[in-house]
Amino acid sequence: MEKRNPVYLRHSMVWRYRWREEAVVFCVLMAFAFFINAGAKIEGLFMDDLYMWYWFAEGSFIEYVFPIGGSRFRAVYNFISYLEYFFVGNHMNWFVPINIVVNGCIAYTLYRISRRLSGHGIIGFVTSILYLLSRMSYYQIGQVYGLMESLALWDAIGVLYCLYQYLNRKESEELCYWIACALYFINCFIHERYMVLLPLFFLILLFRRERKIAKWLVPAGLFLLVQGIRFAAIGTVMPAGTGGTFVEETFSVHQTIQFIFEEVMHLFGVNLGGEWLCPCTWEQMDRWVKLVVIAEDLVLLIVVLLFAVEIIRNRKERAAYLCNAGLFIFFIGFCILCSSVTIRVEVRWVYVSMTAALLFLSYMLGVIAHKTGPNGMNIEKNARKRFRGILLSFCLLGVYTFLSFLSETYNRSYYPKIYFWNPQREYNSLAEETWGKYGEEIFGKKIYILKNNYGVSRFNADTFFRTFDKERKAEGTEVIFVDSIRDFGQVTDNMLVLREEPESYSYQDITNMVRELKCEAINGYYSDGWMDEEATVRVMAGSTGKIDLELLYPGVMYGDETMTIFMDGKEAETVKIDQSILYVTLETVPYRTVELDFKNNFYLEDAQEQRGDKRLSIIVNISAD
Repeated sequence: MEKRNPVYLRHSMVWRYRWREEAVVFCVLMAFAFFINAGAKIEGLFMDDLYMWYWFAEGSFIEYVFPIGGSRFRAVYNFISYLEYFFVGNHMNWFVPINIVVNGCIAYTLYRISRRLSGHGIIGFVTSILYLLSRMSYYQIGQVYGLMESLALWDAIGVLYCLYQYLNRKESEELCYWIACALYFINCFIHERYMVLLPLFFLILLFRRERKIAKWLVPAGLFLLVQGIRFAAIGTVMPAGTGGTFVEETFSVHQTIQFIFEEVMHLFGVNLGGEWLCPCTWEQMDRWVKLVVIAEDLVLLIVVLLFAVEIIRNRKERAAYLCNAGLFIFFIGFCILCSSVTIRVEVRWVYVSMTAALLFLSYMLGVIAHKTGPNGMNIEKNARKRFRGILLSFCLLGVYTFLSFLSETYNRSYYPKIYFWNPQREYNSLAEETWGKYGEEIFGKKIYILKNNYGVSRFNADTFFRTFDKERKAEGTEVIFVDSIRDFGQVTDNMLVLREEPESYSYQDITNMVRELKCEAINGYYSDGWMDEEATVRVMAGSTGKIDLELLYPGVMYGDETMTIFMDGKEAETVKIDQSILYVTLETVPYRTVELDFKNNFYLEDAQEQRGDKRLSIIVNISAD
């Protein structure tokens, strides 16, 4: 029997152990991602998400992915989002799980990168947990459009790591650089603001003292190619601003400096800016949270000082440490700059800067632990110093993580103050009270909504229910806003009536309540229109005061069938049933509620059932407009 090489067996066991470890880490990160984002929910689309769906439904694949003449050209994101919309279909509640899975995968990527940067798996794992814990993830999770921000962040971090590898590793250095170039080109068509990363390539080439002219020309050529494609597609190379603005029209040096300052402060936990940037400002924070944030920053200051000490102490690695620090700092700076040139800054744009800052933190902790050298290996030969370094790094990271957990969970509790959070709750409720309760029965119905204090636009009203239709049409479905239940007649089977509940940012289905208020069956009358030999119905008249009755008698007529109608105890009409279909109109005061008593001297002889004490007699449809 052939004996296996002991070296082969050892490597096989290590490989098997590593795969198990990686699988456990991935599952834990994914579980934490779902746990920390448990409050996010999308049941119905609105705002940018609904506009994107509209173009998905109305246009062809080519028109959606490669929009010509618009203000933005994000072909890569458009392609991926088209696949997402196609896959999700009419299951709107799938978007949040998809966003969480994507963010969980990004966290696992950060774990792998941070592990390489720091030289230790625990630091990598905690870094990825801090990423998921961040308050800045709200948009990536809570909006369909968040997929764009997640993909752009993922790609940008890939550029950063590939340039780090190119800067520090001899083997495969060429491949890492070209991968970074490819990722840069792709990211320009996920979100155009990442075009600003171009100088980062030249900075790294300068650090490397690169003499190959091709490496200098390729990033510049890709940038020019991006501009050429953008100009051909949208007629300009300037990126569009926020809220339908143009950067060249709204740019202000003073405002940009202010936004840069606010973003930097956000990285250190100090919430400055308006509602677009933070739901809870520094002034609004509780005192204990401010103390926690200050303590976090003190821990970061200690890490930076210890990192500076290592730079001074280790002359051999000094240049590498400084170059790597420059890579992280300039990456963060470029990302902050590109999100500060428009009319406002939103926290979701700071997320990529924060992610890079976490990677920089893990790198510094690896240096402090004497585990980060040019090849990510131990550089300290003294075991005692290595132990002290690792222990110090773990203690600093542990304290920082605990403090971050306190501050980030506090900030997450203010999510309802985010500009889109409560409107999303309103549209979620609208979906739940209609599609969630009635399914495909809502198609073709008239949906009356009392008031419109939530400010639902005509576009949203006309498009919202189309998202639930597999055919993307929802033909016959109409949303009608009214001031009062007096503005429509009797509630029929093709109607739904909703009212707003501003306290809970929701809608309430009051169809049955309004139906009974407008036409309440006291006895002998049923929702499908059938009436017994005797019946009492309370009816609310409309604006004209007229109550219209449609009488349908499917039985055999002998010539003596009559219906006597009493209004509030007084005889109002006696109808001779001599036709299969008859129409009767009663008159009263507008909007008055009257009690109608019906007495029929006949019944349906071949009726298959008896619902009350009396026998079924006739079908009566009541309307009052």
